[in-house]
Amino acid sequence: MEFLQGGCDLPARVSVRPDRLLSPWPVCRLCYHADLYKTGGRVILGGFSPLVCDFADDDGAAMQRKRKIMAEECSHECSSCGVSGCGDRTSEGPSTLVPNKRTNVKRVIGVVSGKGGVGKSLVTSLLASELCKRGNKVAVLDADVTGPSIPKSFGIKGHLTADQDGINPVLTESGIAIMSVNLMLPEEDMPVAWRGPVISGILSQFWQETNWGDIDYMLIDMPPGTSDVFLTVFQSLPVDGIVTVSAPQELVAMIVGKAVNLAHNLDVPVIGLVENMAYFKCDDCGKKHNIFGEPQGAAVAEKYDIPSLATLPIDPAFARLVDQGKVEEYDVEGALDDILDQIEKEDAAE
Repeated sequence: MEFLQGGCDLPARVSVRPDRLLSPWPVCRLCYHADLYKTGGRVILGGFSPLVCDFADDDGAAMQRKRKIMAEECSHECSSCGVSGCGDRTSEGPSTLVPNKRTNVKRVIGVVSGKGGVGKSLVTSLLASELCKRGNKVAVLDADVTGPSIPKSFGIKGHLTADQDGINPVLTESGIAIMSVNLMLPEEDMPVAWRGPVISGILSQFWQETNWGDIDYMLIDMPPGTSDVFLTVFQSLPVDGIVTVSAPQELVAMIVGKAVNLAHNLDVPVIGLVENMAYFKCDDCGKKHNIFGEPQGAAVAEKYDIPSLATLPIDPAFARLVDQGKVEEYDVEGALDDILDQIEKEDAAE
């Protein structure tokens, strides 16, 4: 593996201390940028895990050195600066990050859930596939950094590549652009144990430093809950609306309200609700059985004034296709049309 370029803006001034390295990748804690390597003719990213360099020392002298160097090389573009505690900051800049010059994303839709285990990534995959089938250019940003499953669903393997403009997303068989941390790992089952600031940093880089191209709809597969990742995405990216996912349980319905209310507080519209695992349809008689109790979706949508609703069944065929990496082949039989129509309706309204 040949070293090409240091991701840190100050490679000559940052000395790595191997005894305090938290991952096998050399990444500066000052900026969370990865190094670039060349292996097998491909350019790949070394990773985005934090290490402790000399700038992270707790003594005041080290911090003074850091501030002096940053002051010397400051571009005075405060809106794009990620350095905290800067005494020269003159403006907080815009609330959303600016993508690179090869990116033109028209609409950004977050797929959220108040809790885990309700099939949020499933719904993200299906929405992306169905929007693509309608003739749209679609992308998926996998923001569930510590539990990424999007690449597996679409059968994507291998590493990301990069060029002089940024990182290149991986394309699925139908042309959906995918960006996920799992595409950076040596092994797909390698754990990702990163702290909040690192996760927020990589999501910003996924948006700003990826060559997304022309995209009609970008879906962001959010991690469950309303943690700091939720705030990072909704305050830093131009999110146009959310689709929330639930299961037919009263407890889950209550948790949905937390995500919906937070979205309202952040002035992000709620486009629709998908109630997953709402029923099981018998292969022999066709009767629908409510395995997890009576569906709650309609009542939840009415309570929180959600304009569109969809229900998805428990279907072994879906699990099989996901395991095979062929989620794009699944036929939802029009179950998501109400959500999809609402997404395109809001797009047309603007």
